[in-house]
Amino acid sequence: MIMLNRDDLNGLKLSNPIHLAAIGFGSGLAPQAPGTFGTLAAVPLFYLLAMLNIESYLVILIVTSLAGFWFCEVTSRAMGVHDHKAIVWDEFVGYWITMFPVLLMYPDVNSSLDIPFVWIVIGFILFRFFDVLKPYPISWLDKKVAGGFGIMIDDIVAGIFAAIGLFLIMHYWG
Repeated sequence: MIMLNRDDLNGLKLSNPIHLAAIGFGSGLAPQAPGTFGTLAAVPLFYLLAMLNIESYLVILIVTSLAGFWFCEVTSRAMGVHDHKAIVWDEFVGYWITMFPVLLMYPDVNSSLDIPFVWIVIGFILFRFFDVLKPYPISWLDKKVAGGFGIMIDDIVAGIFAAIGLFLIMHYWG
């Protein structure tokens, strides 16, 4: 059994695959800005997901969201803290939601590497903007909704807001 020696990580077990997924496979353990590191860790996985067709990508978004409710609930209970900063699965899903317009605009790419890097960066910036600033209703959801669903829902909405912004930028300036 693997345990960490940081006082703020009581109850977290890296040997538990649910905990490991909830902390973004270790990216959430960054001592500063774990949400940013979690989002960065989601980028290479986006490149893999971008090779899927739109329908499969949507299924993955739904499955990873539903799994995230469970991952985040189980892990936050084990740690005894609601929405501990190390739990970053919500950032993974929020970023992948943000990037959905890229797949709409580039449906026929032969490789995910054909996606212009600028959209990866702009999507990252937009998602972090909405996730950190939490404009209404994201802030309300963050404060009022509990459990694994509560941990995930504010990032899901931040991802939707960021996706709308990314779509508009791509449509008008891309």
